[in-house]
Amino acid sequence: MPAISLDRRTLIRSAALGCGGLAMSTALPAWARRGTPGLAAPMASASGEEIALSIGHAMIGVGGREGHAIGINGGTPGPIIRLKEGQKVRLAVTNTLAEESSIHWHGMLVPFQMDGVPGVSFPGIEPGATYSYEFDVRQSGTYWYHSHSAMQEAMGLYGAIVVDPAGPDPVAYDREHVILLADWSFTHPHTLLRKLKAQGGYFNMQKQTLAGRLAGKDQSPAERRMWAGMRMDPTDISDVTGSTYHFLVNGHDTAANWTGLFTPGERVRLRIINASAMTNFNVRIPGLPMTVVAADGQNVQPVETDEFQIAIAETYDVIVQPSSDQAYGFIAEGIDRSGQVRATLAPRLGMVAPIPAIRERPLLTMKDMGMGDMDMSGGGDMAGMDMSGGDMAGMDHGAGGHGAMNMRDPSVAPQVKMGPGVATLSPMPTDRTGERPTGLEKVDHRVLTYRDLKSLAPNADTRAPSREIDLHLTANMERYMWSFDGQKFSENTEPIPFRHMERVRVNLINDTMMPHPIHLHGHFFEVVTGNPGHHPVKHTVNVLPGGKVSFDLTADALGDWAFHCHMLLHMMSGMFRVVTVRHEEDAA
Repeated sequence: MPAISLDRRTLIRSAALGCGGLAMSTALPAWARRGTPGLAAPMASASGEEIALSIGHAMIGVGGREGHAIGINGGTPGPIIRLKEGQKVRLAVTNTLAEESSIHWHGMLVPFQMDGVPGVSFPGIEPGATYSYEFDVRQSGTYWYHSHSAMQEAMGLYGAIVVDPAGPDPVAYDREHVILLADWSFTHPHTLLRKLKAQGGYFNMQKQTLAGRLAGKDQSPAERRMWAGMRMDPTDISDVTGSTYHFLVNGHDTAANWTGLFTPGERVRLRIINASAMTNFNVRIPGLPMTVVAADGQNVQPVETDEFQIAIAETYDVIVQPSSDQAYGFIAEGIDRSGQVRATLAPRLGMVAPIPAIRERPLLTMKDMGMGDMDMSGGGDMAGMDMSGGDMAGMDHGAGGHGAMNMRDPSVAPQVKMGPGVATLSPMPTDRTGERPTGLEKVDHRVLTYRDLKSLAPNADTRAPSREIDLHLTANMERYMWSFDGQKFSENTEPIPFRHMERVRVNLINDTMMPHPIHLHGHFFEVVTGNPGHHPVKHTVNVLPGGKVSFDLTADALGDWAFHCHMLLHMMSGMFRVVTVRHEEDAA
């Protein structure tokens, strides 16, 4: 949000809200009963069949500083766009910047010409121009929108979309709050990328130390020698960290104390959206269990948990039912634990929830290198290992950088273009959809996994896939090169072709040591989790380091669609492809 100056009128209005807000809220529908971020106004909203949005410069105030942002209708985040399933909508977007811009409606099923990706589905919005997006609203749930131009998303050009169902909502709730998570740096994203290309671990301030080893928090000398021999760093978990990022809820940091109101005993729906550029978050509300009721806008069978990881671009709807007259902390902690943001759920404004200490930062393991459950803690030399099966026999330990584990056998992944941009191929990638994600492996409470998610309605397409596609997520992390199958998008890669309505299984194989939230535009797919008939239906799936994820896709949307990692700097560095869906006769 723009920086806020508090005058006497604002203070009086806020005090009135604090005294009478709960009483007034009972007269409003559940979706309208939102909290307010401290003394600031709540996020604006826009609804109806005609919505005007203006992209332009804005100011943001975080941590006592003010900085330049790119916002919508004067602020960041932009207004919550509230729609109804079955309606038509026309969104007239005016670009007041001096550079091209765009808006992509993330997770919305729209004609490809309305998808908002310059160079793929439309030309972009030129400076001073207005582009009208028009489409039928074919779904309900929690989604969001953001720019697909010039890394403007990282500068603040994003906002929430909430679509109410045409019929009765299967989720019962008394009140709701939209919670937009984001990361913000006063350093321009182009500068962040340039620093990473110069030094892959530039923002990693949590490397192992002698003091950490003596305290038993870091690896043994033998383990450290082994990792050093492979020229890899087990603390290399997030590219851009809390050393430069401020973590935000609805545009506000911990000190600003965004507050969502509740009356004790109410069922409160939290629509949680990760609108970050580069940060996956671990989310918890200490002392308050969460019941997950939707993932990526699609209803799931309710499942209770104490914490979950939300990858960039994912959304989760949860129900909480606070029974006590107290403040609860909504905690979103970066997965590398370099920072966190605390918001407050409370029965009255002015209450402040505790700020927990940031937990011990995690370390990567051999599994994160695609080596399965191999235990390497007993020695520091891999040269004597007998891997007669051939999986590790082709590793090149002298390649330098993160290129220490090159797989030389081309029969393993013949479609991968080997070269300086491919440092590793995972020797033994495993399905990790049932595992706790990075940093949550050892916590002493319940943690959500993908296998816990089951779609509420039976999966619509019961056909078996007619074919399979393997797609490797590849990188040279030290040189900050990211790609699919060893090819950056800029290398004139061919689109991934699908025939209209064909059923295909896509296997994503992560050959890097970082998680990748992979997003397909224009479609939903079923993540294969061992819950046949009720696989979770998603538009974004997080592939853990050294892991693999399969999803079944019915290619039901004609056109050209972006397919990419939603870590913005990974996408900008090459982890992007185009999926094309054509009729059989057109494909021929």
